[in-house]
Amino acid sequence: MENHTYEYFILTFTAREENKPFLSIFFILVYLIGVLANSSTITVIYRDRHLHTPMYLLLSNLSIIDICYTTSSVPKLVHMLLTGDYTLSFTQCFVQMYFFSFVVSSEDLLLFIMAYDRYIAICYPLHYHSMLCKKNCILLTVVIWVIGFLNSLLLTLTTSNIPLCFSNIVPQFFCDFKAFIKISCPNAGFKLFTYMETVIFGFCPFLFSILSYIKVIIVILHIKSSDGRRKAFSTCSSHLIVLTMFYGTWMSVYIMPPLKDTRVFELTLSILYSTITPMLNPLIYSIRNKDIRRALLKLMGGKVRGEQI
Repeated sequence: MENHTYEYFILTFTAREENKPFLSIFFILVYLIGVLANSSTITVIYRDRHLHTPMYLLLSNLSIIDICYTTSSVPKLVHMLLTGDYTLSFTQCFVQMYFFSFVVSSEDLLLFIMAYDRYIAICYPLHYHSMLCKKNCILLTVVIWVIGFLNSLLLTLTTSNIPLCFSNIVPQFFCDFKAFIKISCPNAGFKLFTYMETVIFGFCPFLFSILSYIKVIIVILHIKSSDGRRKAFSTCSSHLIVLTMFYGTWMSVYIMPPLKDTRVFELTLSILYSTITPMLNPLIYSIRNKDIRRALLKLMGGKVRGEQI
């Protein structure tokens, strides 16, 4: 069986038909809140010159990725729930897989660079602006997007050429490359490729991020001033929460062996990391970051004064 002979059937939720409009409303709200929150973060950082620093440049890139993240899967999911049409053509499936893999690969690397940013800021504060100057930050972000593009291209082309032996039913709510392991012909090479992807773009960035934060925590604990320790921890806490949420759910899905009885668990975790986490990321940073809160209030206040005039 060749992949191009199929339309793929997306196995979403087992909810009753009368509950699917409520599911659609839920995902629409999650999507709109996520897009609005991330767009607000990008706008605030762009408009406030005081936020034109490496940390906030990386944060704005994270917001762009999060918007693309949910856009690659949620609108199509809502369309399927409302219309009852759960089929995707070969082209639709692998275009969706390409864009989703693109942003996932980019976010993996970006979260590591954000951890590295905090590592340099706290462990080597005197060298921060020389090591992470504007030129270097732009170069890092370009490298992240290029690697994400190339990796997604390789992954999508590889998966699209894997013959299917068992079914054309994708056991996921979007075209995910790991789901194709369950329906493809036994192929040791493809399984090895899948686990290499998980290690290179999942485990390694996560491990390096954790090592960076271990070093950061050691340095913070040696700060004599309690106020200094509190300020140092506050600059890292938001990213640590985001890091834990993303990798905790993402790695649970991709490291889990492809067993038949794990579908509900996988689906739940996939929803968390692909829809809920991108919505919560800007809220976490905004709530815990006084600079963003101040810039957001300033931006809102400027609009109000402008309207009064």
